[in-house]
Amino acid sequence: MITTIITFIIIFGILVLVHEFGHFYFAKRANILVREFSIGMGPKIFSYHKNATTYTIRILPLGGYVRMAGLEDDDDSLKAGKIVTLILDSQGKVDKINTSQKKMLLNGIPLQVVKWDLEKELWIEGYENGDEDKYHRYTVAHDASVIEEDGTEVRIAPLDVQFQSAKLYQRMLTNFAGPLNNFILAIVAFTLVAVMQGGVLSSTNGIGKIVDGSAADRAGLKVNDKIVAVNNKKTATWEELVAQISKQGGKKTDLLIERDGKKHKVELTPKSRESNGQKIGQIGIESKMNKNSSPLAIITYGFTETWGMIVAIFSALVGMFTKGFSLNDLGGPVAMYSYTSQAAKYGVVNVIRLLAFLSVNLGVVNLLPIPALDGGKLLLNVVEGIRRKPISPEKEGIITLIGFGFLMLLMVLVTWNDIQRYFFN
Repeated sequence: MITTIITFIIIFGILVLVHEFGHFYFAKRANILVREFSIGMGPKIFSYHKNATTYTIRILPLGGYVRMAGLEDDDDSLKAGKIVTLILDSQGKVDKINTSQKKMLLNGIPLQVVKWDLEKELWIEGYENGDEDKYHRYTVAHDASVIEEDGTEVRIAPLDVQFQSAKLYQRMLTNFAGPLNNFILAIVAFTLVAVMQGGVLSSTNGIGKIVDGSAADRAGLKVNDKIVAVNNKKTATWEELVAQISKQGGKKTDLLIERDGKKHKVELTPKSRESNGQKIGQIGIESKMNKNSSPLAIITYGFTETWGMIVAIFSALVGMFTKGFSLNDLGGPVAMYSYTSQAAKYGVVNVIRLLAFLSVNLGVVNLLPIPALDGGKLLLNVVEGIRRKPISPEKEGIITLIGFGFLMLLMVLVTWNDIQRYFFN
């Protein structure tokens, strides 16, 4: 249990960190102010402010975000009538606006806020010490910061550093960078798997290893045997072989074996194992190692495995809409925890392979043209390019809110379905 929890947190942390770093890097390159880089959600447990960005770790390890200027309500901490503390710089401009009761600033000027503009003209005004006879307007420095109610210090967001001020291609790169980083992570992870397992596994139907006491062992299968058919269905590749065996959990199965140039039939019953809420068959064999395991072959393996998985996931998503949608086709944090538990039992290589698998999934899902996802944002960018003018912030906000609501509803349904599948079946 403890090993699974730690592994789960590490995997989720790496996925989120890599994904959000993609957005972060290209936003910085485009001179978009990144106000906060957060790993985790919910209440803050750690923060560090450097170079205009506050880096935070939050208590729930179930996501993260890059908070870019102009993409949220930047002045949420300021409200008319609120008492704040102002810190002035050497030129008399406001350098910090403290709205938090958790953080006290020495030598600050108490101000009851009446009005403010932290985007265009950069000023704040109100009553000093709450005295209605002392109404004053202060100029706010361009690089001033606001200490929010939870104690997090973030920069203000003048228009010139907001997301919408960047060029269209820069915003598209920033939106695409998260999924791109997930694909890069998968390539690296699959390459590392090839290195750790001593080379690239062959995609042929030949047997490279037989697990002692398994169905294959009891049936008399041997290393170097080729399984050319399962229940009269040809299996020319390892992928086809696995696909056919997976359907036969707990069922008597006829295999056509090729050994030393001769073919003969073998009958066995694959062991039935539950995976992702479905029963699959296993006979206890592993594929052969490819003799060509040069550095180039290992690197190529990282790319080909990632590409193959991207194609497979897109095909599965298309199938969900053409063959019928089911919540069992989706998985949330509960399903991911189950995958992690299974992978942790079989060692580091399987954990890294799971990391690659989940990274590709995260990249592909984020590219779906659903508002609030990166793919939805890219779609709005394309529409802007065609129209030659951006969609109004109000309309974009409504579209994003609808998309976010849909995703939250879907997440609740998927999570509840996962709980039922993994804990009550």
